[in-house]
Amino acid sequence: MIKKRNLFSAVLLGLFLALPLVAQKKDSLSVSEKNTMPANAKEISTDTLAMDMKGVEKMEQMASDTVALNDTPLTFIKNKANSKYNLLDHSEAARYDSLWMKELYEYSSLSDEMHREVSNLDYEKTYPTSLPTDTLKARLEKLNRKTPFNVEYNPSLENVIKSFLFRKRDLMEKMLTASQFYFPLFEQQLDNYDIPLEMKYLSIVESALNPRARSRVGATGLWQFMYGTGRQYKLNVSSYVDDRRNPIKSTEAACQFLSKLYEIYGDWDLALAAYNSGPGNVNKAIRRSGGRKNYWNLRRYLPRETAGYVPAFLATMYLFEYADEHGLEGKKVERPYFETDTIHVKSLITFDQISELIEVSKDELKVLNPSYKLNVIPFVEGKTHALRLPKEVMGQFVANEDSIYAHVKKELESKESPLPQLVKQAEQNRIRYKVRSGDYLGRIAERYGVGVSQVKRWNGLRSNNLRVGQRLTIFPRRMPSASAVATSSKTASQQSLPPGTKTHTVRSGDSLWTISRKYPGISVENLRQWNGISGKNLKPGTKLKLCDCSS
Repeated sequence: MIKKRNLFSAVLLGLFLALPLVAQKKDSLSVSEKNTMPANAKEISTDTLAMDMKGVEKMEQMASDTVALNDTPLTFIKNKANSKYNLLDHSEAARYDSLWMKELYEYSSLSDEMHREVSNLDYEKTYPTSLPTDTLKARLEKLNRKTPFNVEYNPSLENVIKSFLFRKRDLMEKMLTASQFYFPLFEQQLDNYDIPLEMKYLSIVESALNPRARSRVGATGLWQFMYGTGRQYKLNVSSYVDDRRNPIKSTEAACQFLSKLYEIYGDWDLALAAYNSGPGNVNKAIRRSGGRKNYWNLRRYLPRETAGYVPAFLATMYLFEYADEHGLEGKKVERPYFETDTIHVKSLITFDQISELIEVSKDELKVLNPSYKLNVIPFVEGKTHALRLPKEVMGQFVANEDSIYAHVKKELESKESPLPQLVKQAEQNRIRYKVRSGDYLGRIAERYGVGVSQVKRWNGLRSNNLRVGQRLTIFPRRMPSASAVATSSKTASQQSLPPGTKTHTVRSGDSLWTISRKYPGISVENLRQWNGISGKNLKPGTKLKLCDCSS
């Protein structure tokens, strides 16, 4: 009897789970039936108890049946009108064009704006705002009591706060919107490591909450990890994956790094400064100041960017804590970070394929899966790569998983796609290349069988300029021969130039300025751009092109 009840309960639960799906199919039918009912029809009384008992009897009969239920294989039916696949169990497509994901995707350019602001803060300039100094002092004192940071009033901090209020009001409101997506994750991890929850504002100063942000020196992600520091905290970087862009992994690494810095200095302000400029610069500042350890006493001995770093952090904290008082309003959104789910992929799959099959927009996939650099989720034996999707469609993906992978495999084979081989090869062959005198991007890319645009993307380069000694990450398609390597170490004077190319051979004592003076109409910037020069040092014997011509 107990077994029969358990089986009956299971069937009952299954019916309840199925009701929403049945209801969706019946809604339109019910409405049409109501609309077609005669006006003079009388309401017929119904014995609901009798109906319930009949339903129970039917369910008991179903529970006693032993017929196995077989899954119906998924059939992909392509809609020729819009080139989409109509999978079962998908929610309304309009949700994926929501303001929420559009906002996050469009905010990706704000990191550069924030970086410029922090790097070029003017502590002396005042701005016309309605914030009285006495009111600001009282609020900062209240913040100081509730946080372990040294939130003291000083004229410099006041000017930074008023600068943000007057000049960057729109940026702050966008950060209030984006913070609803990331802050729940940050707060959970910060709490796990006993780090002040206010540290979440650091990610705004670092990256403006853009997981794809990359600084001019190569720091990447929400928490702006350099390549070496990221590897130190087990953030993997490959041709297709950059864990520094992964919100969960990078946040945990940032917590570990900040905890270590606090262990060293015992002061959160100094930990912040060391996070930005490195412990070495903070240690030198302490020595130069005569042993002082208060950030405001050390600030003038720190690099310029770091000098503005902590004031920008404190200003951001103030504006978030007192957003209502200043009329700062972010847009309220409906999908916070924790309403997504992940699944480990079992085959290589592209964002285009996912978007086509389950109707999640590609932009939304980029927001939810920022660590995949080329919009491809690779599959490599011994490693796990996760796909993050909105919770509402995760069931749809899981229910059709085998069919999806079979379809993707068939599609890749029909296109003779080299992606799987490239992923495996790149994982194994990634190299770090040191730039030599006479090198330029075209030569390096050709040597390793890759494109210039790929080298720039892998290393976050915004121009073609290189400097001697610079390290580049490369995922080669071929390795150069020994003779090619030897040739690459020769000077630029031995480069093959098109016939008739005008050149200047560098002599001892030459500089870019003196060379530009010899040739009217040619500027120092022209010489840099045409010859891929980033520094000032020139090697005697080097041939410099005097025109914008390919070599």
